[in-house]
Amino acid sequence: MKKIITTEKAPAPIGPYSQAVMINNMLFTSGQIAFNPESGDLLLDNIQTETHQVMKNLEAVLAEANMNFENVVKASIFIADMDDFSAINEAYGSYFNNDIAPARETVQVARLPKDVNVEISMIAVK
Repeated sequence: MKKIITTEKAPAPIGPYSQAVMINNMLFTSGQIAFNPESGDLLLDNIQTETHQVMKNLEAVLAEANMNFENVVKASIFIADMDDFSAINEAYGSYFNNDIAPARETVQVARLPKDVNVEISMIAVK
């Protein structure tokens, strides 16, 4: 049975999709970008600030499903410029330790929604 996960502590979807979908013990998050859910502003000051906001948004979605980053088994990172890889990796990595780091891919894309620089989605398991 599919359950839609929604929280006001993460940005509302900007299209026809859910913040996350839970199926049995698996959670599939939609990609998050650096919207501040309180102000509705995009935080694009620098790539680390942007990545931290993305991770905070994902953390809120995980929490709504009674999960946290320890439950994450797979992450997908889409970036606009591979030159930002190290800075994104540093910010992203601060949410995991090596013992719980999920599988992951990082892909440079031509363009992201709202012309952001990074979007991240995750799969988590209880």
